[in-house]
Amino acid sequence: MALRAEVTSPASRAPAKGCSRTLGSIRGFGASFYNWVVVCYGLRAVVLDGYSDEPAGLGVPPYLDVYSRYVAGAIWSVEHAAEVLYFTVDQARADFSRFAKAASRADLLVVVAGVCVPGKYLGGEPIRLEELKAWSKLIRGPVKVLGGPAAKFGFGIEGGRVAKLPSEASEGFDLVATGDVEAVVYRLLQENLRAEAVDPGEERPSQGFIAELAVRGAKLVVQHPCYRRNLICEIETYRGCPRAVVGGCSFCIEPLRGLPQFREPRDVVREVEALYKAGVEFIRLGRQPDFFTYMARGVGDLEFPEPRPEEIEKLLAGIRAMAPGLRTLHIDNVNPGTVYHHPEESRRIAKILLKYHTPGDVAAYGIESADPRVVKLNNLKVMPDEAFEAIRLLNEVGAVRGWNGLPHLLPGVNFVYGLIGETKETYGLNLEFMKRVLEEGLMVRRINLRQVMAFPGTRMWSYGDQVIRRHRRLFQAHKLRMRREVDLPMLRRVVPAWTILREVYVEKAGRNLTYARQVGAYPILVCCREKLELGRFMDFTVVAHGYRSVTGIPHPLDLNKASRRLLEDIPLIGRRRAYRIAARRPIRSLSELAEALGSRKAAEKLKPYIKL
Repeated sequence: MALRAEVTSPASRAPAKGCSRTLGSIRGFGASFYNWVVVCYGLRAVVLDGYSDEPAGLGVPPYLDVYSRYVAGAIWSVEHAAEVLYFTVDQARADFSRFAKAASRADLLVVVAGVCVPGKYLGGEPIRLEELKAWSKLIRGPVKVLGGPAAKFGFGIEGGRVAKLPSEASEGFDLVATGDVEAVVYRLLQENLRAEAVDPGEERPSQGFIAELAVRGAKLVVQHPCYRRNLICEIETYRGCPRAVVGGCSFCIEPLRGLPQFREPRDVVREVEALYKAGVEFIRLGRQPDFFTYMARGVGDLEFPEPRPEEIEKLLAGIRAMAPGLRTLHIDNVNPGTVYHHPEESRRIAKILLKYHTPGDVAAYGIESADPRVVKLNNLKVMPDEAFEAIRLLNEVGAVRGWNGLPHLLPGVNFVYGLIGETKETYGLNLEFMKRVLEEGLMVRRINLRQVMAFPGTRMWSYGDQVIRRHRRLFQAHKLRMRREVDLPMLRRVVPAWTILREVYVEKAGRNLTYARQVGAYPILVCCREKLELGRFMDFTVVAHGYRSVTGIPHPLDLNKASRRLLEDIPLIGRRRAYRIAARRPIRSLSELAEALGSRKAAEKLKPYIKL
């Protein structure tokens, strides 16, 4: 039975106060009685966000992916009066009794989980397989549904390892949504929570199906721990891969979704408007494998369909009209093959982005390998020379620096290791490719080196981790060389010393350190050697560089209040001058500063970055 594209009429009465009766015990009495109880008592649902990370889509805080929002929208579309409680896995870990109590009293528990491209996260830790198994057994009472990549593709443990099959995580759940979790939940509610009546492979009939769900589910954001702070929402423009027509990359799960299913611009704009009205100020159009091919011509016939800049401008202009105060509007993935094969259209799209987005944007290029043999054997997107030209084109348009201190639009580069045909030579070719980018004076915002994770349904599944196991030590040595020889000088080029980074969110405290990041795509980590107040936005001056982070000082820096340790971080001051400044405080004028430094020139250089 196919899902209807429209949503059902919701119940209009609010649940009766003080009623703790759940629906699980009365589902067998028939639909009419069930519906009467829903109207009188209200449906209770809990959504546990175990976080997701996929080639197209990120849901680790401060990011909120589409899954939980779509699920909430499905619930509220069928049962308007439903109570939906949202928990992140970190919240559940911190106070498991509170989460378990809420889940046990609910009629429906939906768990979203699945990491397909694992990384290191500052904002949270995705749910572990052992937690998923244990918690699903401990929670008794509600109908339990598992959704997300873990249910559809498998449970990723870490890069360089074979993913666990969905069956590994299914124990304890009534339904494992191997289709679309929002469609499965929608059907489950239509079937009065009778799990046996629902096809776990149920999929949305079209992208239009989620148009209303996305709008209704937007209000879930108010329950996220990052709400009104640094919450950034992922927005789906389409799913599926244009290169599915030729099989796609050997390791990627996106071709398993089939050819692209585009969402209409008006539907995307309505969702962003709903999120904006709910208080979201940061948006990334990140849920697609190639933003430049949104609404492209020739999908299904061409490996690299022709981009349509006018459709992308329609989308971006609509978003800006309905959400004019967005503080971040970024994208994510772009196929470098699209840029190489359609340079003029790609150049137009990049210029359109500069018109509507915010600076610091990153077009993540899935180059994967600079070894021509590996490219061929894995059906990758571009040969090395083609990838290089794609990097050059985006630099020509997007390298101009914006108001927040960062270049407007730069490529990011993804490399994947452990692919079919990889040899020791592959590592050298990848390093030489990035050195060429550096030597040509080009910029990339970040270089992502990851070990392949094999998922069922991909060509890599039959190879597993055999290649990466053979090269594990080589990978670690190569990673260190890439960081030293490319990442460090590249970061110095992208954010030179004395760059002022604006609107940086102070996110986490370490031992005598504070970590802060701008809210956006692949934000640069700012480390400050001072304990700062968390949960606020500040400006920082960049004073030093690491491999993938920078050292920053608050801007402007109050010389009369700053710690000596912080003063020592400033290149023109250092340890000896820091002692002299500390001994002579308060310093009230530039002349007094010059005297403390023993240099008028140094004082003049520091003037734009300090206050006295």
